[in-house]
Order: sequence, then C-alpha cells, then structure tokens
Amino acid sequence: MVSAIIVAAGKGVRMKGRMRKQYLDLSGRPVLVHSIMTFDACSLIEEIVIVVPEEEIDYCQNNIVSLLDLNTSATLISGGGQRQDSVYKGLQAIDKITDVVVIHDGVRPFIHLEDLTACIIGARDFGACILGIPTSDTLKRVNKSGIIEGTLFRENIWLAQTPQAFRYDLIAKAHETARGDGYIGTDDASLVERLGKDVKIINGSKFNIKITTQEDLDVARAMFAIEAISEPFSE
Repeated sequence: MVSAIIVAAGKGVRMKGRMRKQYLDLSGRPVLVHSIMTFDACSLIEEIVIVVPEEEIDYCQNNIVSLLDLNTSATLISGGGQRQDSVYKGLQAIDKITDVVVIHDGVRPFIHLEDLTACIIGARDFGACILGIPTSDTLKRVNKSGIIEGTLFRENIWLAQTPQAFRYDLIAKAHETARGDGYIGTDDASLVERLGKDVKIINGSKFNIKITTQEDLDVARAMFAIEAISEPFSE
C-alpha cells in the first residue's frame, strides 16, 4: 500500500499576505488543489493525508476537499509547530499497513504525475528516493556579514525537491530518532541520511517550484499563462 502525506500547514510568513499561500488562487484553483489533484491521479496511491493548520481543518474540508471529485480517500489532520512535526503527525495518521509513504509540499503545484510515480517506484527499489535537479549556478559560501568566504565545487551538488518517498518503517524510524535526539532536518531525506541509510535522488523538473514568496506566485501564474508550459499540468 502507498500512502501520501501532503504538507500544507505552513504559516507562509514570507508571502506577507492575509491568506496562507496554500489557498491563494493559481489558474482558478487554490495552490493546494493542484498538488492534491496530481496525487489523486496517481494509481499507485491508495490514501492521501493532508496536513493543515488546526484552525483551518473545517475551511479546507468545506472549501477544498469536499468540492473535489476525488478517487482516492483523503483525510485532513492538524499540523505541528514545524514542518517536521507536521510530517510526523501525518506518519502517525496513515494506515499502518502502508509499505511506502510519499511526502510532498502542498505548495509545489507543478509536480508531474510521471515524476511522482518514478519516485514511488524508486522507494520500493532503494528504500528511499527523492526528486531533485543538479545545480547549474555557481555556489558561494557567505558569512553573516555578507562577505563571500569561498566558492563551492558544484559538481555532484543537487537541489532537493519533493515528493520524497520512503519505505514506511524507514521514515518512521528516522523521524522517531530525530525526535529523540532533538534534531530538526531541512527535509525528510536528511533524517534518513542520519541513520546512515542511502537515499536515491532522481531527476525532477525545474518547473517543480515551491511557492514561498510573492515572486514565486507571480512565476507560477506566468507558467500557467503560457500554453506550452501549462498544458502538461492540466488535469
């Protein structure tokens, strides 16, 4: 069984708006809906858990989930103080017969169905598999004063994305260990890496952007406005 956790419990402070970024309009739908619909279209996924702020569960149920004609069972649960806490709560909520769990940021609305499927298959084959893209920019290490301290060797450096998929027992142990150690990782894969386990990374897409700022939202709207780009993302 494959279960999905879509994390949409962030406060969106960098967006600096009155409405949380996951509910902002993107091509006639809330940002979050685009992610949900792609996961619902994946025949490998049998369960979707959507993690949102506790005070917005009713709003999401009445204004988002109940309005979608979903083929996959979808459950709303409340998130935690940080993203890692929200994922942990999602892991507690999914069906325990799950063998693979796939975790995705709800504000990455351009995930391709083919990439999602490949990530799940990768987790079955390797135990842990994430999407990412090789960096093409020059990387600088900078101190707190804004002074460059060095240039990093960019060969073999990738930018991590979601979804990230794992065998359930592996990611559950990784989160339990991190909680016990008081460790906060930057993504779920980093928690698995701490256990000394291999994580496979496969090519994602440069279009699989995370909407964090107003500029990101502007780019996302422009992507939908261009027919050649918007066509692959239509349901």
